[in-house]
Amino acid sequence: MVLREHKRTDEESIKEPIEPDDGWWAAVLADEQKIEQDSEVLDLEFLREEKQTDLNVSGIRVNWEKVKSIFSQDNIITLCVVGHNRGGILVEGEDIHGFVPASHLIDVPADLAEDEREAHLMIYLDREISLKIIECDPDKERIVFSERAALAREGQRKHLLYHLMPGDVVKGLVTNVTSFGAFVDLGGLEGLIHVSELSWGRVNHPSDVINVGADVEVVVLQISEDQGRIGLSLKRLKENPWERVSKSIKPGDLLEAVITSIVQYGAFARLEEGIEGLIHISSIKFPEGCSHLDEFLYEGQQVQVCALHIDPEKRRLGLKLESCTD
Repeated sequence: MVLREHKRTDEESIKEPIEPDDGWWAAVLADEQKIEQDSEVLDLEFLREEKQTDLNVSGIRVNWEKVKSIFSQDNIITLCVVGHNRGGILVEGEDIHGFVPASHLIDVPADLAEDEREAHLMIYLDREISLKIIECDPDKERIVFSERAALAREGQRKHLLYHLMPGDVVKGLVTNVTSFGAFVDLGGLEGLIHVSELSWGRVNHPSDVINVGADVEVVVLQISEDQGRIGLSLKRLKENPWERVSKSIKPGDLLEAVITSIVQYGAFARLEEGIEGLIHISSIKFPEGCSHLDEFLYEGQQVQVCALHIDPEKRRLGLKLESCTD
């Protein structure tokens, strides 16, 4: 649901993106390529959630002109469930067949264990269900469907792609969380919050910030109508703390901080929500008898640090360890 309606004019037919952080889109594409290479589990139009099983075993000759028409018009069709695998169900009709990822099935909770998921998938066998095509690739002979997308009216996907604008604030439901970000159902179309757009601070894993099933408000970053891709941001609903820190902290300032993680090359320390800096190992004086950082530093530890250098644009803060609790 769009909270701030913005009807596009002819002059706005080309959507100008909100400029993400450096390398944002490159990072998204790199994640996609890595997933393709590693055959990892993905989701939706933006990045596939399940590597599809070879569906040609059905022997059905696909009418690709019909499939492309259904996809482009965002029509709802009814197909019969004829099988399932670890990642979802197989469906077919008179001249069409394809795959529905488990994350796009209404009656399959996202947090099920694998054995429980299989039991839920078996319930679908021989049922007729309403679906929308969310991916159509004749070259790879791949058709991916969604039962969840079919909850929205026909044409809703096209409506959203046409009417959403960069900067719009929208509501959605988190449908999947992966190592590279979170997918959000906007009511007929899913968008991706890349991990770099979840928080102004460092994110170890998206699940630390957002959970499947959560209702969220997000900002539309970029839209690709041709590819049906929508980039979203969670962090941009909040003030960028780095803009404030750049005015309030200068090199040489002594600051209170909390250790958030120990890494091979030093430790990260949080000054406030969204603001973390690196204490490089070269600036740390090891206590007598200690040869490893984790012998005297630990997550959650209160420390005093000195600001060495600040780069708000790249969100980098160099720190020096001054003192710490036992």
